[in-house]
Amino acid sequence: MQTLKSEIKEFLTSRRARLTPGEVGLPLDGTARRVPGLRREEVAELAGISVEYYVILERGDLSTASEQVLAGIADALRFADAERLYLHNLARASRGVEAFPVAQPEPRVTGRIQSILDGFTLGAAWVRNEYMDILATNRAARVLYEPIYRALPDRPNTARHVFLAENARSFWIDADYYADAFAAKLRLESAAHPRDPRLKSLVAELTERSEAFRSRWATAEVSLLTNGIKRFHHPEVGRLDLHFETMELQSAPGLIMSFYLPDDAATARGLAALRQQS
Repeated sequence: MQTLKSEIKEFLTSRRARLTPGEVGLPLDGTARRVPGLRREEVAELAGISVEYYVILERGDLSTASEQVLAGIADALRFADAERLYLHNLARASRGVEAFPVAQPEPRVTGRIQSILDGFTLGAAWVRNEYMDILATNRAARVLYEPIYRALPDRPNTARHVFLAENARSFWIDADYYADAFAAKLRLESAAHPRDPRLKSLVAELTERSEAFRSRWATAEVSLLTNGIKRFHHPEVGRLDLHFETMELQSAPGLIMSFYLPDDAATARGLAALRQQS
């Protein structure tokens, strides 16, 4: 498994490599560049720290980095929200502090949570954990995700389905996009929960069994994946385009509820037909 130091180094160097001096407002000095992207001294200048200190950080030791230093690096490297969160979680892990306690009890889907799912009749609704396990659904989500349940009866999980299931590409219209997104989401979780045995086991399984996952994990991309459009090809009713929104459940930390609404009339009809079949 990848060490924390190598994860930090890989992340910062890859983000430095994707930027050019012109993109961050620095003039070109006319000298040849041995590597793509910004030089360490340029990142240090933009972040307002010494080159020597930035070298220590990029080599994988964020234990002494203050919130101000982390914010400076994030600004210098033009980080998106997910990347900022990932950097702060890597720093916490470097200091031996997890973003969330590893020993917290397993969150449960209570009867009240299930009643909220069942009461949502305009579309599909479901609850997952940080590992992307499908824990509870309303009727529409259960029939929508039937191909996932059929392919992975031992552990219905959207990330495992995209990377491991034979029917994934026939079900997920944008399979490559969600392969990118799910790997990036799991990488973000890995920094928040670096000692979580279930997360380590999932990443190890996907790494061992899927070249597509290994190649995406190596990019060091991170993602929040909170809303958007998901497009499916369901074997019973054909194409379904669904707008989704997600929310963390304050009453059950670690659980995420997602709501899917049809994005067009054809999808509304298809989802209604699925509900009638269940």
